[in-house]
Amino acid sequence: MTASPVLLVSLLLAGLMLMGLFSVALLRMQARQEQARLRFARVLSPHQRQHAGLDGAPTSSGLALAATAEGLGPKLAALFGFDPDLADHYVLRWWVALAVTLLGAVAATKIGTGLLGTLAWLALPAAWVVLSRAFFNWCRRRRAEALFQQFPDALAMIVRAVRVGIPVTDSITAVGREVEAPTGPEFARLSEELAIGLTLDDALRAMAERNKLQEYRFFATALSLQSQTGGGLSETLENLADVIRKRVAVKQKGHALSAEAKMSSIVLGALPPFAAAGLWVMNSAYITMLFVDPLGQKILAGAILMLGLGIMSMKTLIRKSLS
Repeated sequence: MTASPVLLVSLLLAGLMLMGLFSVALLRMQARQEQARLRFARVLSPHQRQHAGLDGAPTSSGLALAATAEGLGPKLAALFGFDPDLADHYVLRWWVALAVTLLGAVAATKIGTGLLGTLAWLALPAAWVVLSRAFFNWCRRRRAEALFQQFPDALAMIVRAVRVGIPVTDSITAVGREVEAPTGPEFARLSEELAIGLTLDDALRAMAERNKLQEYRFFATALSLQSQTGGGLSETLENLADVIRKRVAVKQKGHALSAEAKMSSIVLGALPPFAAAGLWVMNSAYITMLFVDPLGQKILAGAILMLGLGIMSMKTLIRKSLS
């Protein structure tokens, strides 16, 4: 049983309407955030020096980003796994990502019709949400990995600056200016929050919560304890940098040990398409039955489903073992 063109068009229009609703709600939320940022800027501009981002444009402060809007926009953003505060850190624009994942959900649902028939189209919204959350989570993991790899070098810069007598706040500003993204912009944002009057403990705690990295929490805790108990700041940060470098080395060793499993998953995932292409060249009528015969369509849909689940299971196990 195949879906009628009217049903397909109706489902696509429903998906586009949902995407449009999400876009309108998110744009309204971002407009309210921008208004809040401008109000903060008007109030604070007489009392602080102007800071510019890496591209020369003024960057929003942590207080402005904390002024989140209430309503439908945040709920839809959370449903699809999108974080408006990190909109510029994703690989694709959020609306492009939603359009691409919608096309992927339509393709996956079309494959599912080989097993469930027209009822599979009822799962289109759920498939869209799952693919969107998977994409945005992948972007966040990719960014967190980059932050993790760059953090020891950033700490080393702070240690060298503190040893020659530069204050911690100025060394943080230097890291934000000289280190590449994503670590540089994060420290630049930290410097801006310190400039508008936040304490170092609060700003570091906010940065740790924003990035959800254990190493940033170690950094915030070390500076907080050092400010309360005293002692050599450079020695504290150097020991912390050494610990984090060892953690990076252990994780890289784990990646090396899991390389065989990763290659196995790639080979196992690529083998069926290559085998199907070879059979298509040798005997196209044999493969054509999987596309034209109803029973063949069910077999093909089941094979694709099991292959996808197998690849996802292997990737999940590898990622969990390295986390």
